[in-house]
Amino acid sequence: MNYVIVGAGAIGGTLGHHLARAGHEVTVVDADAEHVRSIRERGLVVRRGDERAAVPVAAALTPDEDGPERVECVLLAVKAQATGRALDWIAPRLAADGFVVSLQNGLNEQAIADRIGAERTVGAFVNLFADVVAPGEIRDGGLGALVVGELDGRDSERVRRVVSDLQAWGPARATANVSGYLWSKLGFGAMLVATALADAPMAELIDRNRAVMHGLAAEVYAVAAAEGVALEPFDAFDPAPYAGADAAAKEAATDALVAWLRTQAKDRSGIWRDLAVRHRPTEVPTHYRPVLDRAAQLGIAVPGLQRLVAQIGELEAGAPMSEERIAGLAGALR
Repeated sequence: MNYVIVGAGAIGGTLGHHLARAGHEVTVVDADAEHVRSIRERGLVVRRGDERAAVPVAAALTPDEDGPERVECVLLAVKAQATGRALDWIAPRLAADGFVVSLQNGLNEQAIADRIGAERTVGAFVNLFADVVAPGEIRDGGLGALVVGELDGRDSERVRRVVSDLQAWGPARATANVSGYLWSKLGFGAMLVATALADAPMAELIDRNRAVMHGLAAEVYAVAAAEGVALEPFDAFDPAPYAGADAAAKEAATDALVAWLRTQAKDRSGIWRDLAVRHRPTEVPTHYRPVLDRAAQLGIAVPGLQRLVAQIGELEAGAPMSEERIAGLAGALR
């Protein structure tokens, strides 16, 4: 299968590198002109430890440049807030039997389906620890979970083909419950977002602020439960204890999570990097807007999550990072 990857950052670039290396024709589209220029000249570069490998792609372009007139399989890996702009490029080119796989964080599938049709939309959950460290160059932080599934849970040939191809990267697999993974990551992600309020490793901040982390995940999972979502575990993260009332189970789950995070080469979140290194708006408001809206509709109180999103907005506006910001969420959660 030929692939068009829209958004060649940490996720799209990593997967595009491995797909191209496996012999697939890969076209990458990215809004960063310098990133695109480097990929044209040197290929997609992935660094793991001291190893550095470059793989050429069929084409690299920005959305403003001439590209393919017809695309069949798009791997969409832009930031959540850029979904609409990406679809402006994709929609007029997407074949009638083509489809888009959302490899994004958050709940973007409905917005994609509203634009191009549910029958041309495929969901996916990705937990990659990778970073763009220079134009055209990505640091791979190691393997994580990657699952792909139809929105209605049915088995399909196209999902099987994409999963088989993505196994060139690692342990990709199909699922009949992609929404269960996406909602699980929203709870896990709330913890990681909270760690972006301070400049310290994720594992240490979660370990030192357990009550806050447990409370944030519980708020997200209360909304998921009201929506009838069956949460799915992934990597070293088990959402079930955080959705329940057993304090000992939450502590054990956090012990396992913290121990796993300490083994990862990437010790700070992508949200932290957006704030501290790239000085650009984060995905957080877009990620959690559907959760906040649904909570309001259902009458579920999520004050901790509301305050967390507001704090990220303060940091985007230039306020300083501090672990006191994380501790301060305890009052909202109570």
